[in-house]
Amino acid sequence: MSTAVSARPADPATTSTDVVLDVVIPVYNEEADLGPCVRRLHAHLTGTFPYPFRITVADNASVDGTLAVATALAAELPGVAVLHLTERGRGRALRAAWTASDAPVLAYMDVDLSTDLNALLPLVAPLLTGHSDVSIGTRLSRGSRVVRGAKREVISRCYNLLLRGTLSVGFSDAQCGFKAIRKDVADQLLPLIQDTGWFFDTELLVLAQRAGLRTHEVPVDWVDDPDSRVDIVATAVADLKGIARLGRALLSGALPLHGLRARFGREPLVDGVPVNMPSQLVRFGTVGALSTLAYLVLFALLRPLGGPQPANLVALLITAVANTAVNRRLTFEVRGPEQALRHQVQGLFIFAVGLALTSGALAALDWVEPHPARLLELAVLVAANLAATLLRFVLLRAWVFRTAR
Repeated sequence: MSTAVSARPADPATTSTDVVLDVVIPVYNEEADLGPCVRRLHAHLTGTFPYPFRITVADNASVDGTLAVATALAAELPGVAVLHLTERGRGRALRAAWTASDAPVLAYMDVDLSTDLNALLPLVAPLLTGHSDVSIGTRLSRGSRVVRGAKREVISRCYNLLLRGTLSVGFSDAQCGFKAIRKDVADQLLPLIQDTGWFFDTELLVLAQRAGLRTHEVPVDWVDDPDSRVDIVATAVADLKGIARLGRALLSGALPLHGLRARFGREPLVDGVPVNMPSQLVRFGTVGALSTLAYLVLFALLRPLGGPQPANLVALLITAVANTAVNRRLTFEVRGPEQALRHQVQGLFIFAVGLALTSGALAALDWVEPHPARLLELAVLVAANLAATLLRFVLLRAWVFRTAR
């Protein structure tokens, strides 16, 4: 169990009841860089930030003089506090500092101050106004300016592409050490986050997205710290494990995100068009593309055995059952065995509609061209399947899984 010792600022202008922004700096063995970092950040906030603030140094089990430096800074600078933990982990330090804070807006940044501090006010402004729930700095947008080595650039971009492919994320930069969150949102999300290290950021953002929260992105100017102590290999392995763990939790429905969505998620812009429609379309389109590919493979394998119509029937039946099951879990996020049989029966009715479309297309082609080329036949089937897929999404959403939603 971690223990914490805190030192609160003595300045009456920044007492706990007045603080609007709490900027946390998680540190481990940073006695050399901590003093210049905190003084620079303190001077910037004093000169530019229009509200009372606090800077919390979250020392997670440093074994050098970091804690002594942090304590001296708290005594020297008004609005600086210290939180000491006996266990390591950046995520652990952020969880402890954010949980203990009483400020309505929480932020954090790395001790090296790689991110230009001029982005701090744009980062927290949407949270102060209530426009957004989470705010992140991004190094991967067109408006960003980044100076770093090719290896780190490639690793960063590959990691974010991996997140898009595995967890369907919508944010552009998961690991930039420059983020902010509303306190009321943090209080709900933090108990759900399991990671205590570098994957903490990613897990926070994925859960926020799945709960329907609004994430604001700020392009930043960022200069790589050549003295960074991050173990890239160990961090990459931990991130891959985190992706697998979080993916399993999301697929199994183990995370209670529906309550968060009901409390914090935004209302539809138009009645009948819910806020999660775009993400559902993406997931449905992905499942549909894979189903179409499987259908074409099965059709090609079965056609020589019994002709085009029987091959179309069997291939469409197999892929329809699989498609309904996968869409039930991934696209419409329906878990458990309840009503699964009814959903499959309704899915088979939609299958019959799709069969009528594709069989009708084959019959029309046979009437126009009695001996069509194989490529032409497949092209007609693809076109018919696209029409059936669009109709399938409408029926699944409006009829099959309407009550589940």
